[in-house]
Amino acid sequence: MAVKRKLILASGSPRRVELLRQVGLEADRLMPMDLDETPEKNEQPRSLARRLAADKARAALDAIADEAEWQGSFILAADTVVAVGRRILPKTEFTDEAAAALNLLSGRGHWVFTGICLLTPDRKFRQRVVETKVRFKRLSSHEIDAYIASGEWRGKAGAYAIQGIAGSFVQKIIGSYTNVVGLPLFETAQLMTGEGMDVTARWPEG
Repeated sequence: MAVKRKLILASGSPRRVELLRQVGLEADRLMPMDLDETPEKNEQPRSLARRLAADKARAALDAIADEAEWQGSFILAADTVVAVGRRILPKTEFTDEAAAALNLLSGRGHWVFTGICLLTPDRKFRQRVVETKVRFKRLSSHEIDAYIASGEWRGKAGAYAIQGIAGSFVQKIIGSYTNVVGLPLFETAQLMTGEGMDVTARWPEG
């Protein structure tokens, strides 16, 4: 039987909030976790996404340790990593980083890994890592300069947001589109349903 529990999203990402709403889920609390996301020595992209998602969930749990009203809540965390081969592209903050990333992605395929971690009310970790392959068209210097001028790349893994202008760069995608946006909905809903959360409770009735 599905149970009613509070949901904490260990993120402040508007994209993840909107994706959850798309399937009828509303976080009761947003808790962005500011962690060091530097890869460990020889850490692979998939492992990094998995580790950071778990670390964010654990940090949120620690943050509510003294808040009785939030005990027994679900905690959902996610982290998205973009990689070309084993090379992990950072979340870009500066124009030179963005230009370097876009030039690297131009005309080639890359992988997007999102680690999701659901911390259950009885404090079990449920995790998945979802991967999607994306191929960009060859970008002209004008397109790269214009995209950098748009500012859409700022703070984004791989220096782009597929749901924005950069959607026009994508030649081919194999796998989950919502994974590239930042939260794979199929796998997230599966995890939550498997732990007794009624994902359908807020679906509209026609």
